[in-house]
Amino acid sequence: MNVQSPPRELAYDLETPDPTEMRRAMSRFATGVTIVTGLDDDGPVGFACQSFASVSLEPPLILFCADHRGRAWPRIRPTGRFTINVLGEQQSDLCSRFGSSRGAKYDGLDWALSRWNTPSLPGVLMRVHADIVDVHVAGDHDVVIGRVLELECLDEDRPMVFYRGAFGLD
Repeated sequence: MNVQSPPRELAYDLETPDPTEMRRAMSRFATGVTIVTGLDDDGPVGFACQSFASVSLEPPLILFCADHRGRAWPRIRPTGRFTINVLGEQQSDLCSRFGSSRGAKYDGLDWALSRWNTPSLPGVLMRVHADIVDVHVAGDHDVVIGRVLELECLDEDRPMVFYRGAFGLD
């Protein structure tokens, strides 16, 4: 099958969606919720992230997307390593804690240091420990490719799902 691209000049004549329209449309795609964690000289850091996916089985690669204007990702990036903590549906407390730009995210939290020197959060469904192998700037976000060092499957509970601007599928 031979598929041809539209003439290049046509692409520039089209209006692109504004941020509100983009957010509303993309909210129709359900995503899981994760917390990306890292550790630098100033201590543990992390942020809530819904853009997470498997990329390759051989070699084992994953990706996540992070706002490069945020406070946590710029601290994690230079360390070269991170952990993805996949949340269960009952972990709204962790989601709120790491999804907020306010407060000390680790205060009073019973977290542990992994053998990869990254924070492991309690009660999560799964952890993916990875090294950063590539970062691609894409608009206001970075697409981060990580090589998987270890997988920890910890619980068979249901995942936290974000759909149409809310948690759960109801």
